[in-house]
Amino acid sequence: MSVRETLNVIRNNKFTMPAIIIVFIVVSITIIYLVVFTAPQKQAGLGQFIISPNHTNSSEVADNLITKGFVKSSLAFKISYLLHGNHDIQPGSYQVSKSMSAWQIASILSEEPNMKWVTIPEGLRKEQIAEIMREKFGWNDEQVNKFVTTYTAMKFDYTEGVYFPDTYLIPTNESPLDMAERMERHFDEQFTPYVREAQEQNMQWTTVVKLASIIQREAAGSEDMPLIAGILWNRLNQKMKLEVDATVQYVRDSFAHYGTAPNVYQDKNYTAEGTWWKSIQSSDKQIDSPFNTYLYAGLPPRPISNPGLDAMKSVLHPESTGCLYYLHDNTRTIHCAKTLAEHEHNIEQYLR
Repeated sequence: MSVRETLNVIRNNKFTMPAIIIVFIVVSITIIYLVVFTAPQKQAGLGQFIISPNHTNSSEVADNLITKGFVKSSLAFKISYLLHGNHDIQPGSYQVSKSMSAWQIASILSEEPNMKWVTIPEGLRKEQIAEIMREKFGWNDEQVNKFVTTYTAMKFDYTEGVYFPDTYLIPTNESPLDMAERMERHFDEQFTPYVREAQEQNMQWTTVVKLASIIQREAAGSEDMPLIAGILWNRLNQKMKLEVDATVQYVRDSFAHYGTAPNVYQDKNYTAEGTWWKSIQSSDKQIDSPFNTYLYAGLPPRPISNPGLDAMKSVLHPESTGCLYYLHDNTRTIHCAKTLAEHEHNIEQYLR
């Protein structure tokens, strides 16, 4: 019954005042619903509505829905979402349409997004990346193992170092293979501008990534990186062993987590922040591996982590220094030395 028909019924019939009030309320609610709760358009295809990690508040989401034209009223969405439980909206991407009502959109945003944000910090091994994916997307043991031992090992130069640290928006049903390829493509996009610069310095791109992967693990922050790069270049140019703890950590942890079968990832009980990169013991320096820079001169065969752009830039633009040694004190301030005697003095002063 239309509003006009309802009013005609009221005029032509003798209703009591309470009945008229009830009819008025019903009519008012109907009008409000039609004006603010219904879909903005009669027909429209599905679109992606993206919620950033920092804007999951329902009020912020409602304002964004208005801006994008998905709802008629932010208040209508807030009421609808409140009736769905009013929990925090998960960041990510949702498939919605302008032909949906505020109630339907609130229902969709109450569920899991079809794409999730994933942040990969700088300096992680690919095993740690796989554990982040396990936690975020519910990967099982086989998927984690395939990512680590197969999908990231198809090309020698892409075994490590090219799974670029960044924040990604990834479909929840994306396969581990597609995810590895996504991160490789992103690395290519980010690193391509620096390839020519490396060539001009007569440097292979793989050398840049190897050294950057070490610097990423050794630096306390991006401000340290050019100095550490300068020191490591000095050692390489003087045919000295790099003697970097991070490479020993890589060797030790590889042995610990792969057991006797080098192509089977075995440890299933740790987290991405858990058992990797802990301080080394003196005995760790004796592990026989080409990645152990205490035993073998030059760079390791492959990168030991996945570095960010700051670390890679520092390889190409190292700080000019006469130092050959460095350490960080308890406040993570770096101190460098030109001679071994100076370095030993720094150890006594800052670490003991």
